[in-house]
Amino acid sequence: MDTRQQAILDYLDVHDYATYEALGALLGTSAMTVRRDVAGMSKRGLVLKSLGGASRPVAPKSHLYESHIQARLREQREEKRAIAMEIPALVADATSIFLDGGTTMLEAARVLSRQVEGKNLITNSMLVCGELAASGKNRITLLGGDLSAESAAFTGLMAEENAASFYYDVALFSTKGFILEEGTYESSLENFRVKQIVAPRAKQVVLLVDHTKFGLRALRKVLDITAIHCVVTDQKTSRDDLKALERRGISVLVAGPQPGGTAKSRRPLKNEK
Repeated sequence: MDTRQQAILDYLDVHDYATYEALGALLGTSAMTVRRDVAGMSKRGLVLKSLGGASRPVAPKSHLYESHIQARLREQREEKRAIAMEIPALVADATSIFLDGGTTMLEAARVLSRQVEGKNLITNSMLVCGELAASGKNRITLLGGDLSAESAAFTGLMAEENAASFYYDVALFSTKGFILEEGTYESSLENFRVKQIVAPRAKQVVLLVDHTKFGLRALRKVLDITAIHCVVTDQKTSRDDLKALERRGISVLVAGPQPGGTAKSRRPLKNEK
């Protein structure tokens, strides 16, 4: 793809649909040029053509089975970015930080790479590792093992043994599903063991979870609710869910501006359970 076509995809990743005229204005070209680009991209299955514009194809969803990572990258992208922006201040006092291989974590990795330095950042995700290494400001450790084609994360015995050889100030986890009374759930059986090994070795466990994950139960339970110290979510999460978390003694951070246009104060996590 050329630069213009990539820009079309990037825009549709966030906005789902756009008219040819809107894309032309965005790219500084004619609607007819955009229409030709979309026609070619449609033949490759990258976009869907409509009468007046284009959208991204949407695959059928199942919470019991792991969806391909490229498809998941497009889901709730704005919420994931808002959540990611809260992380640097939250881990300001931490030295060693684990990040799992979820798509929310990719956004967090991009932000951390730009905004923090001098940290030991550890992950089992090849994609997260690439984002973290972009700035060269931090020490990056990739846990090796068997590479999962679906998640682009390293799993298996080697990854589990490597994960057990570290202690972590903060462990950042994403999740496929989150039941307040129970904990986190995953659809990929090969990925959950690394998270279960890391969690008890971390002083603070932080769950990055957008509103669509609340109330979902996937194939296998991973972390008990008692293992989670802090939840970072977006503004679409219900007040009842937020209050339920706080009643359990879990710190809650809602990403984005608060009512009145002001941002909620951010305090670094203490290096203690």
